[in-house]
Amino acid sequence: MIIEEIQGNIANLSAAEKEVHIEKVYLENSDLVKRIQRVVSDHGTEIGIRLKKPVDLEYGDILYKDDKNMIIVDVNSEDIIVIKPTSIKMMGEIAHQLGNRHIPAQFEGDEMLVQYDYLVEDLLKSLNIPYEHTDRKVNKAFRHIGHSHD
Repeated sequence: MIIEEIQGNIANLSAAEKEVHIEKVYLENSDLVKRIQRVVSDHGTEIGIRLKKPVDLEYGDILYKDDKNMIIVDVNSEDIIVIKPTSIKMMGEIAHQLGNRHIPAQFEGDEMLVQYDYLVEDLLKSLNIPYEHTDRKVNKAFRHIGHSHD
């Protein structure tokens, strides 16, 4: 089976539309940005992904759907740091520090998520910024934002 486009996201389906057999393809965060890859579902279905459009995969993306079956993307948990600033000033300081280091981040509510790095952990300790080192699933790929220092 070759998948060339995403059929939507399970989060946007009604409860009735979710009443089908669901297989999951478990991906690492770094695999979410790959347009071409070969994967195997948790039920052993081999799938080739060759996306026509340059889009990142996300948790819950539907790779295949018919009246009785659906194959969706799930994301493996990964080693991350959850930064929990207590003020806008603290958020600005850590965002500036991490931006200077070109570290990709994601935001969920009042939390900033970054992939684990012991240097980041040392920085947070030195600045007395509350954080948690944990394994967690993230819905989207950590992606570097391209730019130059011209």
